[in-house]
Amino acid sequence: MDIASLRKEYVQDELEIESTPTDPFELFQKWFQQASKADVLEPNAMILSTVSEAKKPTQRTVLLKAYDSNGFVFYTNYTSRKAKQIEGNNQVCLLFPWYALERQVTVTGRAQKVSKAQSLKYFTSRPKGSQLGAWVSHQSEVISTRSLLEAKLDEMKRKFKEGEIPLPDFWGGYRVIPDSIEFWQGRQNRLHDRIFYELADGNWNKSRLSP
Repeated sequence: MDIASLRKEYVQDELEIESTPTDPFELFQKWFQQASKADVLEPNAMILSTVSEAKKPTQRTVLLKAYDSNGFVFYTNYTSRKAKQIEGNNQVCLLFPWYALERQVTVTGRAQKVSKAQSLKYFTSRPKGSQLGAWVSHQSEVISTRSLLEAKLDEMKRKFKEGEIPLPDFWGGYRVIPDSIEFWQGRQNRLHDRIFYELADGNWNKSRLSP
């Protein structure tokens, strides 16, 4: 296959700075709703980028579980690689890759833990299997075989057979509090529209970036 010949023109939409709101969360909500209605696969999937103490970047896909003007929330194991890297450097980047709509949104900001009460509220809303999974996995640690996970799952099923499954003390949420949000809309001839919002003194300033 000649990868260099793979090419697609982006013609679905346009993004003019004059038509964008002052608050980037208004535009994000509009785009998120459109992605959901367009049956985009996992519209709340976002790529989270962190940096290790050795300055090596790492990326993985996580799921957005809440957002408002205070930021974007996801949940994870607090002993995972991503959590350890956030502890060392809480400056992170999020990317929403809505390829079907020829769009992407990039968020930069700092990650901070949400309250235990908020983590508990979300945890209890999860399916029981997901709750058990949080107890089973020592996320990012090396394991010799999947059978260890299956055995641990059976153990947790027995342990929490009766009553509610408690929130693990090593599991919870992060909120990414943005200092910039960029909206990217694909256009013809690779002359894409990029509207960049940056927070300064409590106010959002927006500008158009060259593609």
